[in-house]
Amino acid sequence: MADAIGKPLDDIDARPGSTASLLRTLVGLYLRRLGGWISTADLVTLAGDLGIAQAPARTGITRLKQKGLLQSERRAAPGYRLNPDAVPMLERGDRRIFAMHEMSDADDWCLVSFSIPETARSVRHQLRRRLQWIGAGLVSSALWICPGHLRGEVEQILDDLDARRWATLFRADAPSPPGSLVEAAANWWDLDALRAEHLTFQRSLATLPAEPFAAYVHLIDRWRVLPYTDPGLPPAMLPEDWPGRRSVEEFTARSRPLTGPALAHVRSVVAAT
Repeated sequence: MADAIGKPLDDIDARPGSTASLLRTLVGLYLRRLGGWISTADLVTLAGDLGIAQAPARTGITRLKQKGLLQSERRAAPGYRLNPDAVPMLERGDRRIFAMHEMSDADDWCLVSFSIPETARSVRHQLRRRLQWIGAGLVSSALWICPGHLRGEVEQILDDLDARRWATLFRADAPSPPGSLVEAAANWWDLDALRAEHLTFQRSLATLPAEPFAAYVHLIDRWRVLPYTDPGLPPAMLPEDWPGRRSVEEFTARSRPLTGPALAHVRSVVAAT
């Protein structure tokens, strides 16, 4: 999506495995490494290597342009360049996807308290939605909690929505709920849904394509939402059988040997035209 002034935002709604999600993952992974530009033909070819037919690929590329991620630019051939305004978003995504932060019991927290007037209820809705997207937990209707290292992302969201004047941020130590920390975490986050996402990701690894490029892009596409929606809670707040650590280990083990061959394939496609 893009905000009111056309600034690209993380696409919360793109379903992993969909044409929109795979194309976004492809662009996020490789366009910066290619100097920020790619021909339309090469982009369609690479989409085809991911199993996306030509017609839906072209439609999907047009939608990425509409959402502000790509901009048309003809060089030796028709093509697209990465919107410079999208680079900070992609760099933020890199930090999440390739270095998922798992909290320790001693890490700080960030509390987000806000009171947004009814005249700005659409801002309130967007703020809640985007806080949930970055892994914040809902303590009460106007009080959210997230790992302290995400404070910068919270501030960016507030600035993007022009909502900073309605919010107060607090740095906090370990919460002290009336019950156990595990019970509190289950109330503040939907741990059942997060568990299901982890298990779905782990099962999906058995169906990755055989070819390294397609396998790598599909792997990143299936993984990329989890480091956002899962805040990486500390051990004291998680059930003993929490599957998050295994997901991180599986992702790391599978992605490492695919990274080089996948990039080599992209460069060979671009060099051939």
